[in-house]
Amino acid sequence: MTSSHAELFSRHRKVMPSWIALYYDEPLELVDGDGRTVRDGEGNTYLDFFGGILTTSTGYNVPEVVEAIREQAGHMLHSSTLYLIRPMIELAERIADLSTIPDAKVFFVSSGTEAVETALMLSCTARSSNQVLALRHSYHGRSFAATAVTGNRSWSASSLSPLNVSYVQSGYRYRSTFGPLSDEDLTDACVRDLREVIETATAGDVACMIAEPIQGVGGFVVPPDGFFAKMKQVLDEYGIYFISDEVQTGWGRTGEHFWGFQAHDVVPDLVTFAKGLGNGLAIGGVVGRADLIDSVQANSISTFGGNPLSMAGALANLDYMLAHDLQANALKVGSLLLEELEQRAGALGVVGEIRGKGLMIGVELVEPGTTRPSPRAAQLVLEECRRAGVLIGKGGLYGNALRIAPPMSVTVDEANTAIEALVSALQAADRDCAVLVGTS
Repeated sequence: MTSSHAELFSRHRKVMPSWIALYYDEPLELVDGDGRTVRDGEGNTYLDFFGGILTTSTGYNVPEVVEAIREQAGHMLHSSTLYLIRPMIELAERIADLSTIPDAKVFFVSSGTEAVETALMLSCTARSSNQVLALRHSYHGRSFAATAVTGNRSWSASSLSPLNVSYVQSGYRYRSTFGPLSDEDLTDACVRDLREVIETATAGDVACMIAEPIQGVGGFVVPPDGFFAKMKQVLDEYGIYFISDEVQTGWGRTGEHFWGFQAHDVVPDLVTFAKGLGNGLAIGGVVGRADLIDSVQANSISTFGGNPLSMAGALANLDYMLAHDLQANALKVGSLLLEELEQRAGALGVVGEIRGKGLMIGVELVEPGTTRPSPRAAQLVLEECRRAGVLIGKGGLYGNALRIAPPMSVTVDEANTAIEALVSALQAADRDCAVLVGTS
């Protein structure tokens, strides 16, 4: 007999770490899904507009992906990279070709965090330096080094680090001293900041700069197009490698491009990927310049990176994304969501900023009449959307930014349903916060 959410939550608290974040005042269990719809353990159905933190890229129970996993599971679940793995090699060939990096090589791991660790190791090894540049408001994973390059205090468990990290401006506009500047002037100011940090806060021999083209956990912060091209010009002067963290932005989710870095007319030295490639399967990896990928002189393998089951499923998922042009769909439906939210909710006092690209849409919530972040409003909107049958995410430094990121196969009708729920929830939060402001 299936237990209730309350009973399962009680069991969770007894055996799971207290620091594992759970959504909602009454957490729920997801047990089934089809397309963009999921069902919880108590029989309620929802439109999933967060997709397992931008992981469910093509949707739930996609027949082509399910069949590929089933077929591979009937033959070989695991072998490790000590042996040749045909689907791993086939997938690496596809990713190398799609990467835009000349003569690229690929190394597979099991998660985005491990991909970031690998990219940092490669860069630091090649440069014989542990100095790294990272962006403010960034998030790169849960491990020791990945946390070290995370410029978001709410996700930094410790100041201890294997790296010497200096943080530079990210292009974040709202609540920034650079906010009133034009795109060109903001970019130039951030470039000057980058050069000053290198000259004053480092010993000069910096290994790399790691950056998300659109900051995910940071609340879908979108820098101006061309931002990283100008940043990379400075990096190149100092021989500093550029790592584009595409764990959330890859595979066409931004709509305009297949990779987030392509909005900046730049080719990174290394690209990290994960999440959407596997559509829920554990997968991650690094694609980059052959000389960098080959720079490790010690023996190394990956027990689960290149796992035949994950590789077969990811190949089928990538085929599906390309065959159905989900990048174009992300642009079409994402543009609709952005436009409707701007028109119908942009003037609400609780809405500080609506931003995003493709199916990465952020709504930063504030106390009406101020720029003070309102995590309370974000929580209220999450709860209201759930009651209306729509699941969304949140993020930002203060936990006050809504994150809207459905599977890339989402339909216009589903988007319209979600918009109704979101606008209604934002209006409720606006009324609630206005009452609080009036009584304070």
